[in-house]
Amino acid sequence: VQLAESGGGLAQPGGSLRLSCAASGFIFGDYSMSWARQAPGKGFEWVAAIKDDGDEIFYGDSVKGRFTISRADAESTVNLQMNGLKPEYTSVYWCAAQMDYPTEIKYYWGQGIQVTVSS
Repeated sequence: VQLAESGGGLAQPGGSLRLSCAASGFIFGDYSMSWARQAPGKGFEWVAAIKDDGDEIFYGDSVKGRFTISRADAESTVNLQMNGLKPEYTSVYWCAAQMDYPTEIKYYWGQGIQVTVSS
């Protein structure tokens, strides 16, 4: 199983970045996909999630109206369009795949990618 994030880097406040996560090694269409982050000295935060069928989408309160998550099952990718970036969005961002079983939730994680928002 592999989840490979790309698209991070440095952006100015108010700017945009598009993160992508390329998945392999599992049946992508069966998994819900998410983005999460943890800034230095701050707690872990789920940023956005999209169900396996794409019909249900969740956004963290701090990014609602600014971030858009999407998935392309044919390409086994999930994207996070980030607009209106703020310095407090500076963090490592991880891509995650989630499968809910009756007695457990299984996660696969990417290695993470740095996003820095600064002027």
